[in-house]
Amino acid sequence: MNKEKMKDQIMEELEEVNDPELNIDIVNLGLVYDVSISDEGQVDVTMTLTAMGCPLAGTINDMVVQAVKKVDDVKDVNVDIVWNPPWDKSRMSRYAKIALGITD
Repeated sequence: MNKEKMKDQIMEELEEVNDPELNIDIVNLGLVYDVSISDEGQVDVTMTLTAMGCPLAGTINDMVVQAVKKVDDVKDVNVDIVWNPPWDKSRMSRYAKIALGITD
């Protein structure tokens, strides 16, 4: 199992998970803080949401789990939603900012 290749594949799958409200993927929004992979194939995704108390947190969590499980050798997925460091628009990619009409 090549963890670096797995991580790249996981990030590619996560680019298919859109924030339901903004309709931009969670990677370009800068919501994914870390992806770690154990030798046994346990994947831990550390991420945040654009707003605390987001009513779609459960939906996004489920979408992340389903996306990560598409990658070969993934045995289990844990999504840890954190609020520190807090998300802000500076974490967004240039693509996301353009799509949302945000200028720096």
